[in-house]
Amino acid sequence: MVAQAEVRTEVESVEAVIAHIDAARDAIWEVPPAEVLDLGMGTVPRGTGAKNNYLSTLIFAENELRTLTDEILWFAWATATRNPDADLRTLVLYMDEMGQYKANMNDYVGLPEGGDILKMYVGAIRIATTLDEFARVTESAMTYFNRLHGWVDIVFPWGIVDGFHRVNPLQKIIDANNA
Repeated sequence: MVAQAEVRTEVESVEAVIAHIDAARDAIWEVPPAEVLDLGMGTVPRGTGAKNNYLSTLIFAENELRTLTDEILWFAWATATRNPDADLRTLVLYMDEMGQYKANMNDYVGLPEGGDILKMYVGAIRIATTLDEFARVTESAMTYFNRLHGWVDIVFPWGIVDGFHRVNPLQKIIDANNA
């Protein structure tokens, strides 16, 4: 039996997925998606959150999206576009696992629509036949998730960090030298 989290989304074509993701990105370009607004108000579909709060969920959502966009998708896109001899099969295997994992985490942290879009991306890379197809669908996903990440950053209560000041490390050095 296969765990539900491992079930892959079947897609019609790479081009159809690119069109779908690009349309989804355009739809959230100027207005945040409802799932982000809900998350910012503490509405988390799966009830995720430590000790009945949603701050931990927001922290995880921000982190999951940042690593997805700034590291994982960017790495895959850069590899496919800068290395014409890159092995498509290896990139697909890597991104299939990473994409599916991150899709399930998006769902877990209150972004199920983002999770569904990432699962569509995984479906598309699995049928990509060229590095160009892989790169184009990866770029589409990267731009969508960059925008989604931007909205999560906007709803994040960054002011709360004012309660966690640390000692200035430079001051510690100055104090040690003056002792």
